[in-house]
Amino acid sequence: MSGAGPLDGVRILEFAGIGPGPFAAMLLADLGADVIRIDREGGGDWPNLPILSRGRSSIVLDLKTPAGIARCLSAIENADVLIEGFRPGVMERLGLGPDVALARNPRLIYGRMTGWGQTGPLAKVAGHDINYIALAGALALLGRAGDAPLPPLNLLGDYAGGSLYLVMGILAALYERNRSGLGQVIDAAIVDGAASLMAPLLAMSAGGVINLDREHNILGGSVAPNYRTYECADGRFLAVGPLEPRFYAQLRKELAIDLGPVADSAPREEEAAALARLFASRPRDEWAARLGHLDVCVAAVLSPSEAAEHPHLSGRGTYVMADGRWQPAAAPRFSRTPVAAPRASPADGEGGAERLAAWLANSST
Repeated sequence: MSGAGPLDGVRILEFAGIGPGPFAAMLLADLGADVIRIDREGGGDWPNLPILSRGRSSIVLDLKTPAGIARCLSAIENADVLIEGFRPGVMERLGLGPDVALARNPRLIYGRMTGWGQTGPLAKVAGHDINYIALAGALALLGRAGDAPLPPLNLLGDYAGGSLYLVMGILAALYERNRSGLGQVIDAAIVDGAASLMAPLLAMSAGGVINLDREHNILGGSVAPNYRTYECADGRFLAVGPLEPRFYAQLRKELAIDLGPVADSAPREEEAAALARLFASRPRDEWAARLGHLDVCVAAVLSPSEAAEHPHLSGRGTYVMADGRWQPAAAPRFSRTPVAAPRASPADGEGGAERLAAWLANSST
């Protein structure tokens, strides 16, 4: 199922799972990698989700049988990358751990995606995104001052701190393999990635640029009147973020007739209240039409379906209609090795046997 893109020709074996592992495989498939997903016999707890499963072939194997393990080992011998997201020790118990896999294929990049990592006191303890970002120090910064910390869905831990760091590790390991000729194991832990994402904020805090306490953090959405969301007359919202003085001055100038002099001299909360009253006087799209094309850093808060039809995103093709539904296009974009349109999500067992046969037939190349 290989296609155009900078990863054309890279073979990836994905063990079906939930959370960040499948998203990492989707991103790599989007970039042209040839991905075979191994689905467990009976399906287990791993749902075959549209969009997230796109771009792969799929094969159903019983990993509790010698025949299923033997088939996996044949695939491993011909793969460039393996992705698994089980708890530490599961792949070893199956006889498919890194020692076995790398002995069969010394060039294999073995990507391991977990929440806590392969080592440490919590390595084998259950957890979810909210737990990982909590211990990494990120969750404490989120939400309005005085309220309970509010998790940003599972975008920050699973997908930003997990999937993206696994993909980065895989690409770095593939690059290094060009020099050494050898594969290696990638221990991608969500807690590590979430902590890494904190670096810019910690740097700004250390430099005195921002205060990370929620009651003082201007990026938290509840302190600065010029960095928060405001409800409009129709119950929908605007994202207002002109942090820089020149952009905020331009917004004040644009709103001066409606807002009055309060914006120039009032305390922050009074200024925010005045802005809230003003934005609540008209529908969201009316404000967006008035302010969206100015250097005032204001945008409508859109639902995913609205985002797909926004003129800017539709003009860029950021969302595309594929496989019967709107879905994000592949990102980023390349000038010389453009990626193909999203490929359909496979049904369980669809196309994987044929792709594996093709791998085996070309194993000498």
